[in-house]
Amino acid sequence: MSQSSQLSDEVVYHGSRVSMALRKVRLASGKEIQREVVLHPGAVIILPVLSDGRIVLINNVRHTVGESLLELPAGTLEKGEDPAHCAQRELEEETGYRAAQIRPLGWFYTSPGILTEKMYAFVATDLTPGPQALEENETISVKPMTVRDAVERIKSNQIVDGKTIAVILKYVTGLDTARQ
Repeated sequence: MSQSSQLSDEVVYHGSRVSMALRKVRLASGKEIQREVVLHPGAVIILPVLSDGRIVLINNVRHTVGESLLELPAGTLEKGEDPAHCAQRELEEETGYRAAQIRPLGWFYTSPGILTEKMYAFVATDLTPGPQALEENETISVKPMTVRDAVERIKSNQIVDGKTIAVILKYVTGLDTARQ
């Protein structure tokens, strides 16, 4: 496998959550090219499992695509934040549930062609309900459902959020550490 080496980043935009850089890289051939890269601090996604086996999804208004999407709770890491801590915080904020157990489910890159975001997945169990603590810009409702229903909604394009599809797939195929 050929590799490239990063030579430099020229940050052309600093936002509150992401930055944009023009990245100069040297290809294995020696040729230098420039890529547009969105720099992201990383994120978490949580698959909450209720005591009856249902999973907790949310309807989340996504202004970026102008739709309300059915997805798993997720959120961006704060600088230096432990992913498991972020998972607990985001679970409680977005769903109101608090988990006695948060177990890692692995990680993945969400869109490595343009974005540095590394997403850490977790399974949350032993849930206790409570109030949501939504941010001012969030419109989220909680939607528990069976795993089978979630898979059917993926098949019928009712769940179209890529990170949610990936984590449910990891869970149902037995790749999660919570069921091994």
